[in-house]
Amino acid sequence: MTQTRTRLERGRSALGPALELVHTGRAPTRAVLTAELGVTRATAGAVAAELEALGLIQVDSRPPGAAGAQGRPSHRLSVAPGGPVALAAQVHADGFRAALVGLGGRIIATDPGCMTVPADPAHVIDAVVEAGARLLRASGRRCVGAGLAVPSAVAEPEGTALNPLHIAWPAGAPVGELFTRSLAAAGVHGPSGAPLTGLPGNDVNLAALAEHRHGAGRGAQHLLCVATGHRGVGGALVLDGRLHTGSAGLALEVGHLTVNPEGPPCHCGSRGCLDIEADPLAFLLAAGREPGPEVSLLQQARDLLREEYAESSVRAAADLLIDRLGLGLAGLVNILNPDRIILGGLHRELLEADPERLRAVVAERSLWGRSGGVPVLPCTLDHNSLVGAAELAWQAVLDDPLEVLGAA
Repeated sequence: MTQTRTRLERGRSALGPALELVHTGRAPTRAVLTAELGVTRATAGAVAAELEALGLIQVDSRPPGAAGAQGRPSHRLSVAPGGPVALAAQVHADGFRAALVGLGGRIIATDPGCMTVPADPAHVIDAVVEAGARLLRASGRRCVGAGLAVPSAVAEPEGTALNPLHIAWPAGAPVGELFTRSLAAAGVHGPSGAPLTGLPGNDVNLAALAEHRHGAGRGAQHLLCVATGHRGVGGALVLDGRLHTGSAGLALEVGHLTVNPEGPPCHCGSRGCLDIEADPLAFLLAAGREPGPEVSLLQQARDLLREEYAESSVRAAADLLIDRLGLGLAGLVNILNPDRIILGGLHRELLEADPERLRAVVAERSLWGRSGGVPVLPCTLDHNSLVGAAELAWQAVLDDPLEVLGAA
């Protein structure tokens, strides 16, 4: 009896680490789970069974179809197909998007909404939460939490948007409080029926977190992410699996690195910042294109790069942005010494258009680049800021699945 109790206690303390291993794809079988956790096979089996009972994973003991396999096959572990979800929301310069995201970073359902983002943040937050609530009602799934990605630095722990430069919100908008209030009004509750606390975060920070767990950043110890959103440029750093947000959530405001001292004025008061020298609007203007209202600036810039890259004005604009971006990345490499850089938004498209030019600029202008090079890769996840917002909501379950879902 004592041995059984000890195994159960040890297994319960391993529930969170075990779930994170399955969630991030690092434990596809029970044998791998056993090795990664450093426990006995019996304990790993008990852990997997409890996670399955909580509706989080499924354990497949059927032998694989390959003929001639030797030995006893290990049970395969995967995310439960009908398991709970997180409500993820994103607000950007051209509107919003809501989604349901399951374990493994899988987007189950999504609902894009386009609107001019008004000066009152409550208006668009209410709209995106209502869209998410409709998705939840249609799915019939339990909701473990809710995360919100916004194009602003977000102060911690207050949850205020400090510098929403490309949307009309006032500085210091209490987006966390508004998000929580809107969730309650829309009837979105946690697994046991308790009210949810809405968790806001910067969109590029959340994109980096998602890519580290499920995309191009897997396995990196010091991951630098730089990306364009619909407007502006943002950056994020993931150290040993955790976002580095600084003392108050304001770290890695890379958009305000000066890359052209004689450039146009920036919203921050400086000149020639990466934020206005290497975003979708900068690309369109450099190519001599007048932005239109039909689709987002990001989509217009992507379409132009993909469809008219052979045209001299478009190629010259791409070269200019690549050089500006490379200059900014080189400075960040000198300061941060990352072991991998991933690029998102329009920057991903620029990298794919001319990978050698960008990597050469970074290597030429950075000490660490010249000494061996830093891998520069495109982000791989669609809607990675939404997936990252869901990661905020899933974190409590990853920390202690039994505490969050046991009572439910």
